[in-house]
Amino acid sequence: MKTVCDFCKTEYSLDAIPTGPVKCAVCGHTWVVPRPQRRNSILVFIAALCALMAACVFAVAVMYKHRVTEIQTHPLIAEIGDITTDVDDSGTMHFVVSGRVVNRSDQIYGVPGLVVISYDANGAVIDKQRFLPPATLLDAGDNAGFMHTLSVPVDNVEKIAVELETQGD
Repeated sequence: MKTVCDFCKTEYSLDAIPTGPVKCAVCGHTWVVPRPQRRNSILVFIAALCALMAACVFAVAVMYKHRVTEIQTHPLIAEIGDITTDVDDSGTMHFVVSGRVVNRSDQIYGVPGLVVISYDANGAVIDKQRFLPPATLLDAGDNAGFMHTLSVPVDNVEKIAVELETQGD
């Protein structure tokens, strides 16, 4: 700790805080070395807690805003629930895709057609099949289940996705 003589401005370096007054070796002036102010640990803890809470509130607000924007951009989504196999009359195995279309918004929406896309191991599209939606309209927060059997056999299919049909499809 450093201290300075109030009278002659001589600087001293102390190992510890003195318990009483100190005397300057140059001019003989005596003074009391002020104790350094200690921060109240409770106040520091409360300030840190407030900062953490503010960061959490900000993160939740950003996530909420992102979700609202995502729902406004894409109010309807198609979700795959299960993929099973079925064998037709000729003995060929086919995938059966089931899932649901969900209206995540607070408005009624018309449901477009659905597209099942089959991909190979390299991510290349093997086949796209369109099929009618399970419902023509979905109320706010509602969902409708679907089931579709793919016409292509299961050979070389590594991934299956279901999308809502867009104008370009």
